[in-house]
Amino acid sequence: MNYLRILIGAGLAALVTTGLFYLMPLLIEMADKTLDEKPATKIADITMPDREIEANTKDPKPDKPDDPEEPPPDLDQPEIDDVDINPDAVNMSPNMNTNVNIGLGNGLGGADGEYLPIVKVAPMYPRRANSRGIEGYCTIEYTVTKSGSIKDPVAVDCQPKGYFERASMKAALKFKYKPRVIDGEAIDVLGVQNRFTYELEK
Repeated sequence: MNYLRILIGAGLAALVTTGLFYLMPLLIEMADKTLDEKPATKIADITMPDREIEANTKDPKPDKPDDPEEPPPDLDQPEIDDVDINPDAVNMSPNMNTNVNIGLGNGLGGADGEYLPIVKVAPMYPRRANSRGIEGYCTIEYTVTKSGSIKDPVAVDCQPKGYFERASMKAALKFKYKPRVIDGEAIDVLGVQNRFTYELEK
């Protein structure tokens, strides 16, 4: 029985194989022959030219400059004459003439170690007074502290009022004094007055 199945299978396989041999030429004849008539596209050959690449792995060191034969001559120091510094000098604004007068007020004393002004700063001319051509003065009263600084400035006499008080107090706070010293100890000086005069250049 098994031999019979093998013979039947071999016969069917032979028939299928024979049929395929006859079917393949028929399929080729039935194919679209216009595809063979189209010109074939040739792919261009890309070639790279041979190049030699030089790699510089070391940078040449610059030549060391020659040592100077002689060192440069020393520059002459300018001779400066003795400068007479005026402690009453103040910074002036270009469009005004501001006079700063220091009054000793109630703190005047004749003993050694009395307080002395070191730095005095001129106030900025108030813009509102400058634009209106207003001139005047303002007296500020303050305390010279143990360290020589200013505290508690108060405008006590200003004419015309409402123009020069703020600028005067701001400038007074920048004053520096040598403090009063009594028995080797610095003390505060109350009631020191300074009058700022505001005058425009004519």
